[in-house]
Amino acid sequence: MAGQLIVGLDVSSRARAEEIVALLGDSVDFYKIGYQCFYGADGLAIGKALIAAGKQVFFDLKLLDIDNTVEKGVAAFADTGAAMLSIHAYPKTMRAAAKAAQGSGLCVLGVSVLTSMDDADVREAGYERDAAGLVALRAQQARDAGIGGVVSSPHEAEMVRTIVGPKLAIVTPGIRPGGAAMGDQKRTMGPAAALAAGATHLVVARPIIEAADPAAAARAILAEMNTGSSIA
Repeated sequence: MAGQLIVGLDVSSRARAEEIVALLGDSVDFYKIGYQCFYGADGLAIGKALIAAGKQVFFDLKLLDIDNTVEKGVAAFADTGAAMLSIHAYPKTMRAAAKAAQGSGLCVLGVSVLTSMDDADVREAGYERDAAGLVALRAQQARDAGIGGVVSSPHEAEMVRTIVGPKLAIVTPGIRPGGAAMGDQKRTMGPAAALAAGATHLVVARPIIEAADPAAAARAILAEMNTGSSIA
């Protein structure tokens, strides 16, 4: 496969999270645990259980704090055996996180610009750049800080790859297969197109976990990732 599918466990119940994992079975090996699951469904325990079962876990918590706190927090997540952890892509934060993750198997990801934001949102936040310009800046800073990768929309994946080089991970949320609702996402792309643009990992939550048959939805996305064409 050209990339890896990460299924977002964006649920508030531990029982529902465990049900989704059971439904997906061996078809999915990588799960994202974000705010909703982490705080509402004992997501740290779920993540540790998944790791113990041989799955990969991405703790999507977008850490941001003083350097010492970030360093200790990242070290704590590295100790869990997690595969990925997101932080805000501020230079000092990324340098502290890189120091903490050094020598571990944890890939620290700098979140550039959320996929729910467009140019107007970036300007409202006080940046004198458009969304792509801010992503480019954060990608360069992530590369220089020595972290493992960048989170960006698939629309910036090709540009990010030219900045960070061939080795860093590019994790893209905002993946919407054909016919899926956009929800609150603004900068989206289909699975095959995102991989062709340079993404290494695709994060998909609602199109899978809210489907009538989550396993079938996941298989369709995996098939598109493998073949480069939509599955009807």
